[in-house]
Amino acid sequence: MTVLLLAHADLDGSLPRAALEALSAARVLSGGKPVAVGLFGADTAKAAAALGSAGRVLSVQGTAFGPARYGSDAAAATALVKASGAEVVVAPATSRLARVAAGVAHRLGGRVDTHVTAVTADGGASVTRWYYRQRIEARLRRAQRPWLLLVDPGAFPPAQPGGGAIPAVEQLAVEATPGEQRTTVQGLRAPASGEQTIRPDANVLFVAGAGWTKKQADGQLHVEEAGRLILGMLRASGASLGTSKSLTDQAGEGQKVLDFMSHLNQVGQTGATPRHPKGLATCCHGEEPHVVGWRFIRERRAVNLDPNCGWARGKADVLYVADAYKVVGTLTELLKK
Repeated sequence: MTVLLLAHADLDGSLPRAALEALSAARVLSGGKPVAVGLFGADTAKAAAALGSAGRVLSVQGTAFGPARYGSDAAAATALVKASGAEVVVAPATSRLARVAAGVAHRLGGRVDTHVTAVTADGGASVTRWYYRQRIEARLRRAQRPWLLLVDPGAFPPAQPGGGAIPAVEQLAVEATPGEQRTTVQGLRAPASGEQTIRPDANVLFVAGAGWTKKQADGQLHVEEAGRLILGMLRASGASLGTSKSLTDQAGEGQKVLDFMSHLNQVGQTGATPRHPKGLATCCHGEEPHVVGWRFIRERRAVNLDPNCGWARGKADVLYVADAYKVVGTLTELLKK
Protein backbone atom coordinates (compact mmCIF):
# COMPACT_ATOMS: atom_id res chain seq x y z
CA MET A 1 0.00 0.00 0.00
CA THR A 2 1.52 3.30 -1.13
CA VAL A 3 0.89 6.11 1.35
CA LEU A 4 1.28 9.79 0.49
CA LEU A 5 1.50 12.72 2.90
CA LEU A 6 -0.13 15.70 1.16
CA ALA A 7 0.69 19.11 2.63
CA HIS A 8 1.12 22.76 1.70
CA ALA A 9 3.88 25.20 2.58
CA ASP A 10 2.91 28.18 4.72
CA LEU A 11 3.36 31.77 3.53
CA ASP A 12 6.92 31.79 4.88
CA GLY A 13 7.68 28.47 3.18
CA SER A 14 7.69 26.43 6.40
CA LEU A 15 5.84 23.18 7.00
CA PRO A 16 2.78 23.50 9.28
CA ARG A 17 2.91 21.65 12.61
CA ALA A 18 -0.31 19.87 11.61
CA ALA A 19 1.56 18.37 8.64
CA LEU A 20 4.09 16.72 10.96
CA GLU A 21 1.17 15.30 12.97
CA ALA A 22 -0.34 13.92 9.75
CA LEU A 23 3.07 12.43 8.93
CA SER A 24 2.85 10.40 12.16
CA ALA A 25 -0.48 8.97 10.97
CA ALA A 26 0.95 8.24 7.52
CA ARG A 27 3.86 6.32 9.05
CA VAL A 28 1.43 4.11 10.99
CA LEU A 29 -0.46 3.27 7.79
CA SER A 30 2.74 2.58 5.84
CA GLY A 31 3.78 -0.08 8.34
CA GLY A 32 7.33 1.22 8.59
CA LYS A 33 7.86 1.61 4.85
CA PRO A 34 8.95 5.01 3.47
CA VAL A 35 6.13 7.53 3.10
CA ALA A 36 5.90 9.55 -0.09
CA VAL A 37 5.43 13.30 0.37
CA GLY A 38 3.58 15.75 -1.88
CA LEU A 39 4.10 19.47 -1.25
CA PHE A 40 2.67 22.56 -2.94
CA GLY A 41 3.14 26.28 -2.42
CA ALA A 42 5.06 29.29 -3.67
CA ASP A 43 8.38 27.72 -2.59
CA THR A 44 8.52 24.25 -1.03
CA ALA A 45 12.28 23.99 -0.41
CA LYS A 46 12.03 24.98 3.27
CA ALA A 47 9.11 22.61 3.87
CA ALA A 48 11.01 19.72 2.22
CA ALA A 49 14.10 20.45 4.34
CA ALA A 50 11.99 20.23 7.52
CA LEU A 51 11.28 16.57 6.72
CA GLY A 52 14.95 15.55 6.91
CA SER A 53 15.54 12.19 5.29
CA ALA A 54 12.31 10.98 3.73
CA GLY A 55 11.03 8.80 0.96
CA ARG A 56 10.00 10.12 -2.42
CA VAL A 57 9.24 13.86 -2.31
CA LEU A 58 7.19 15.53 -5.03
CA SER A 59 6.51 19.23 -5.33
CA VAL A 60 4.36 21.72 -7.19
CA GLN A 61 5.60 25.25 -6.65
CA GLY A 62 5.35 28.70 -8.16
CA THR A 63 3.78 32.09 -7.43
CA ALA A 64 0.40 30.83 -8.66
CA PHE A 65 0.37 28.23 -5.85
CA GLY A 66 1.31 30.63 -3.05
CA PRO A 67 -2.11 31.95 -2.00
CA ALA A 68 -4.81 29.66 -0.62
CA ARG A 69 -7.20 29.31 -3.57
CA TYR A 70 -9.49 26.43 -4.49
CA GLY A 71 -8.72 26.23 -8.22
CA SER A 72 -4.93 26.21 -8.08
CA ASP A 73 -4.74 24.17 -4.85
CA ALA A 74 -7.03 21.47 -6.25
CA ALA A 75 -5.00 21.28 -9.46
CA ALA A 76 -1.71 20.95 -7.54
CA ALA A 77 -3.06 18.33 -5.11
CA THR A 78 -4.58 16.25 -7.92
CA ALA A 79 -1.30 16.25 -9.85
CA LEU A 80 0.69 15.21 -6.77
CA VAL A 81 -1.59 12.27 -5.97
CA LYS A 82 -1.59 11.07 -9.57
CA ALA A 83 2.20 11.28 -9.86
CA SER A 84 2.74 9.42 -6.59
CA GLY A 85 0.38 6.57 -7.46
CA ALA A 86 -0.73 6.57 -3.81
CA GLU A 87 -3.62 4.41 -2.68
CA VAL A 88 -4.04 6.25 0.63
CA VAL A 89 -3.45 9.99 0.98
CA VAL A 90 -3.05 11.50 4.46
CA ALA A 91 -3.37 15.27 4.86
CA PRO A 92 -3.65 17.68 7.81
CA ALA A 93 -7.12 19.17 8.29
CA THR A 94 -5.98 22.76 7.77
CA SER A 95 -8.53 25.18 6.35
CA ARG A 96 -6.64 25.16 3.06
CA LEU A 97 -6.69 21.40 2.54
CA ALA A 98 -10.16 20.90 4.02
CA ARG A 99 -11.48 23.25 1.33
CA VAL A 100 -10.18 21.16 -1.58
CA ALA A 101 -10.05 17.55 -0.33
CA ALA A 102 -13.53 16.55 -1.52
CA GLY A 103 -12.94 18.08 -4.96
CA VAL A 104 -9.60 16.31 -5.31
CA ALA A 105 -11.16 12.96 -4.36
CA HIS A 106 -13.89 13.50 -6.96
CA ARG A 107 -11.36 14.30 -9.71
CA LEU A 108 -9.43 11.13 -8.89
CA GLY A 109 -12.50 8.91 -8.59
CA GLY A 110 -11.69 8.22 -4.94
CA ARG A 111 -13.26 8.92 -1.55
CA VAL A 112 -12.53 11.28 1.33
CA ASP A 113 -13.05 11.12 5.11
CA THR A 114 -12.57 13.96 7.57
CA HIS A 115 -12.13 14.29 11.36
CA VAL A 116 -9.79 11.30 11.46
CA THR A 117 -8.39 10.82 14.97
CA ALA A 118 -6.79 7.35 14.78
CA VAL A 119 -5.51 4.96 12.10
CA THR A 120 -4.45 1.31 11.95
CA ALA A 121 -2.87 -0.82 9.26
CA ASP A 122 -3.92 -4.28 10.49
CA GLY A 123 -5.23 -6.20 7.49
CA GLY A 124 -5.45 -3.00 5.45
CA ALA A 125 -6.08 0.63 6.28
CA SER A 126 -8.81 1.53 8.74
CA VAL A 127 -9.53 4.81 10.47
CA THR A 128 -11.42 6.13 13.46
CA ARG A 129 -13.37 9.33 12.94
CA TRP A 130 -16.08 11.44 14.57
CA TYR A 131 -19.61 12.31 13.43
CA TYR A 132 -22.30 14.69 14.65
CA ARG A 133 -20.24 17.38 16.33
CA GLN A 134 -17.80 14.72 17.52
CA ARG A 135 -20.38 12.92 19.66
CA ILE A 136 -20.38 9.64 17.69
CA GLU A 137 -17.22 7.64 17.00
CA ALA A 138 -16.95 5.20 14.07
CA ARG A 139 -14.31 2.92 12.61
CA LEU A 140 -14.19 2.75 8.81
CA ARG A 141 -12.66 0.78 5.99
CA ARG A 142 -13.11 1.61 2.31
CA ALA A 143 -12.45 -0.32 -0.87
CA GLN A 144 -12.30 2.77 -3.08
CA ARG A 145 -8.89 4.17 -3.96
CA PRO A 146 -7.38 6.65 -3.65
CA TRP A 147 -8.66 7.27 -0.14
CA LEU A 148 -8.06 10.77 1.18
CA LEU A 149 -7.88 11.18 4.97
CA LEU A 150 -7.97 14.56 6.72
CA VAL A 151 -6.36 14.17 10.15
CA ASP A 152 -7.61 16.46 12.91
CA PRO A 153 -4.82 18.64 14.37
CA GLY A 154 -3.75 17.47 17.81
CA ALA A 155 -4.85 13.86 17.29
CA PHE A 156 -1.27 12.62 16.72
CA PRO A 157 2.11 13.69 18.12
CA PRO A 158 4.27 15.59 15.62
CA ALA A 159 6.65 13.28 13.77
CA GLN A 160 10.34 13.73 14.42
CA PRO A 161 12.06 14.56 11.12
CA GLY A 162 14.55 11.91 10.13
CA GLY A 163 18.24 12.75 10.14
CA GLY A 164 20.47 12.69 7.11
CA ALA A 165 20.57 14.55 3.84
CA ILE A 166 17.70 16.66 2.57
CA PRO A 167 15.71 14.50 0.13
CA ALA A 168 15.86 15.17 -3.59
CA VAL A 169 12.64 16.89 -4.67
CA GLU A 170 10.86 15.93 -7.90
CA GLN A 171 9.32 19.07 -9.37
CA LEU A 172 6.07 18.54 -11.28
CA ALA A 173 5.22 20.90 -14.12
CA VAL A 174 1.71 22.07 -13.29
CA GLU A 175 0.38 25.27 -14.78
CA ALA A 176 -2.56 26.98 -13.12
CA THR A 177 -5.05 28.07 -15.79
CA PRO A 178 -6.50 31.61 -15.81
CA GLY A 179 -9.78 30.18 -14.55
CA GLU A 180 -8.02 28.56 -11.58
CA GLN A 181 -6.39 31.90 -10.73
CA ARG A 182 -9.43 34.14 -10.99
CA THR A 183 -9.61 34.45 -7.19
CA THR A 184 -6.97 36.90 -5.95
CA VAL A 185 -5.83 37.74 -2.43
CA GLN A 186 -6.11 41.49 -1.84
CA GLY A 187 -4.50 41.47 1.60
CA LEU A 188 -4.80 40.28 5.19
CA ARG A 189 -7.05 41.84 7.83
CA ALA A 190 -6.24 41.38 11.51
CA PRO A 191 -8.91 41.08 14.24
CA ALA A 192 -10.33 44.46 15.23
CA SER A 193 -9.22 43.98 18.83
CA GLY A 194 -5.57 43.59 17.88
CA GLU A 195 -5.37 40.62 20.25
CA GLN A 196 -4.45 37.12 19.11
CA THR A 197 -6.66 34.99 21.34
CA ILE A 198 -6.79 31.67 19.46
CA ARG A 199 -3.51 29.78 19.98
CA PRO A 200 -3.78 26.13 18.86
CA ASP A 201 -0.34 25.24 20.25
CA ALA A 202 -0.95 26.70 23.74
CA ASN A 203 -0.59 24.40 26.75
CA VAL A 204 -3.75 25.77 28.38
CA LEU A 205 -7.29 26.47 27.12
CA PHE A 206 -8.87 29.29 29.15
CA VAL A 207 -12.66 29.37 28.75
CA ALA A 208 -14.76 32.36 29.82
CA GLY A 209 -18.48 31.74 30.24
CA ALA A 210 -21.47 34.08 30.34
CA GLY A 211 -21.11 34.59 34.10
CA TRP A 212 -18.42 37.21 33.45
CA THR A 213 -21.06 39.58 32.04
CA LYS A 214 -23.73 38.98 34.71
CA LYS A 215 -24.33 41.03 37.86
CA GLN A 216 -21.72 40.32 40.52
CA ALA A 217 -21.91 40.19 44.31
CA ASP A 218 -22.44 43.97 44.54
CA GLY A 219 -25.41 43.80 42.17
CA GLN A 220 -23.55 45.62 39.39
CA LEU A 221 -22.11 44.69 35.98
CA HIS A 222 -18.32 44.77 35.62
CA VAL A 223 -17.85 43.94 31.94
CA GLU A 224 -14.91 46.31 31.42
CA GLU A 225 -13.11 44.82 34.43
CA ALA A 226 -13.89 41.33 33.12
CA GLY A 227 -12.27 42.20 29.80
CA ARG A 228 -9.12 43.50 31.50
CA LEU A 229 -8.86 40.41 33.71
CA ILE A 230 -9.34 37.93 30.85
CA LEU A 231 -6.86 39.64 28.52
CA GLY A 232 -4.37 39.99 31.38
CA MET A 233 -4.65 36.28 32.04
CA LEU A 234 -4.08 35.47 28.37
CA ARG A 235 -1.00 37.72 28.13
CA ALA A 236 0.54 36.36 31.33
CA SER A 237 -0.10 32.67 30.61
CA GLY A 238 -0.01 32.44 26.81
CA ALA A 239 -3.27 30.48 26.96
CA SER A 240 -5.78 30.12 24.15
CA LEU A 241 -9.20 31.69 24.71
CA GLY A 242 -12.45 29.78 24.40
CA THR A 243 -16.01 30.79 25.19
CA SER A 244 -19.52 29.40 25.41
CA LYS A 245 -22.29 29.98 22.87
CA SER A 246 -24.35 31.85 25.44
CA LEU A 247 -21.62 34.48 25.76
CA THR A 248 -21.03 34.98 22.03
CA ASP A 249 -24.79 35.24 21.42
CA GLN A 250 -25.21 38.15 23.83
CA ALA A 251 -24.21 40.69 21.19
CA GLY A 252 -27.44 39.96 19.31
CA GLU A 253 -29.45 40.34 22.50
CA GLY A 254 -28.39 43.94 23.12
CA GLN A 255 -26.33 43.09 26.20
CA LYS A 256 -22.83 44.28 27.06
CA VAL A 257 -20.27 41.96 25.54
CA LEU A 258 -16.53 41.32 25.52
CA ASP A 259 -15.61 42.83 22.14
CA PHE A 260 -12.47 40.69 21.67
CA MET A 261 -14.54 37.50 21.54
CA SER A 262 -16.27 36.06 18.49
CA HIS A 263 -17.86 32.79 17.40
CA LEU A 264 -14.35 31.68 16.38
CA ASN A 265 -13.62 31.33 20.11
CA GLN A 266 -16.70 29.18 20.69
CA VAL A 267 -16.07 25.78 22.25
CA GLY A 268 -18.67 23.03 22.56
CA GLN A 269 -21.29 21.12 20.63
CA THR A 270 -21.76 24.01 18.17
CA GLY A 271 -18.15 25.19 18.29
CA ALA A 272 -14.61 23.87 18.25
CA THR A 273 -13.17 20.82 20.03
CA PRO A 274 -9.61 21.98 20.80
CA ARG A 275 -6.82 19.70 21.99
CA HIS A 276 -4.79 21.36 24.73
CA PRO A 277 -3.05 19.47 27.58
CA LYS A 278 -4.93 21.49 30.22
CA GLY A 279 -8.13 23.50 30.45
CA LEU A 280 -9.52 26.04 32.91
CA ALA A 281 -13.21 27.01 32.68
CA THR A 282 -14.44 30.14 34.46
CA CYS A 283 -18.07 31.28 34.93
CA CYS A 284 -19.19 28.37 32.76
CA HIS A 285 -21.74 25.84 34.03
CA GLY A 286 -20.14 22.80 32.37
CA GLU A 287 -23.20 21.03 30.98
CA GLU A 288 -23.01 18.52 28.13
CA PRO A 289 -22.79 20.93 25.15
CA HIS A 290 -19.72 22.52 26.73
CA VAL A 291 -18.17 19.23 27.77
CA VAL A 292 -18.36 17.93 24.19
CA GLY A 293 -15.90 20.65 23.27
CA TRP A 294 -13.61 19.53 26.09
CA ARG A 295 -13.52 15.91 24.95
CA PHE A 296 -9.80 16.00 24.11
CA ILE A 297 -8.61 18.20 27.01
CA ARG A 298 -6.52 15.92 29.23
CA GLU A 299 -6.78 17.83 32.53
CA ARG A 300 -9.93 19.82 33.32
CA ARG A 301 -10.32 22.46 36.02
CA ALA A 302 -13.14 24.92 36.61
CA VAL A 303 -13.96 27.96 38.72
CA ASN A 304 -17.59 28.51 39.67
CA LEU A 305 -19.46 29.95 42.65
CA ASP A 306 -22.04 27.16 42.39
CA PRO A 307 -20.80 23.93 44.05
CA ASN A 308 -23.55 22.01 42.23
CA CYS A 309 -22.75 23.21 38.70
CA GLY A 310 -22.25 20.73 35.87
CA TRP A 311 -18.46 20.74 36.30
CA ALA A 312 -18.88 19.32 39.81
CA ARG A 313 -20.74 16.26 38.48
CA GLY A 314 -17.77 14.26 37.32
CA LYS A 315 -16.87 16.54 34.42
CA ALA A 316 -13.93 18.40 36.01
CA ASP A 317 -10.85 16.94 37.67
CA VAL A 318 -10.81 19.90 40.08
CA LEU A 319 -13.57 22.43 40.83
CA TYR A 320 -12.69 25.64 42.66
CA VAL A 321 -15.79 27.05 44.38
CA ALA A 322 -14.73 30.69 44.30
CA ASP A 323 -15.22 34.09 42.65
CA ALA A 324 -13.62 33.95 39.18
CA TYR A 325 -12.85 37.69 39.27
CA LYS A 326 -10.68 37.19 42.37
CA VAL A 327 -9.14 33.90 41.25
CA VAL A 328 -8.12 35.14 37.79
CA GLY A 329 -6.81 38.44 39.14
CA THR A 330 -4.64 36.68 41.75
CA LEU A 331 -3.48 34.03 39.29
CA THR A 332 -2.44 36.67 36.76
CA GLU A 333 -0.33 38.49 39.34
CA LEU A 334 1.38 35.22 40.30
CA LEU A 335 2.11 34.44 36.66
CA LYS A 336 3.63 37.90 36.11
CA LYS A 337 6.03 37.26 38.97
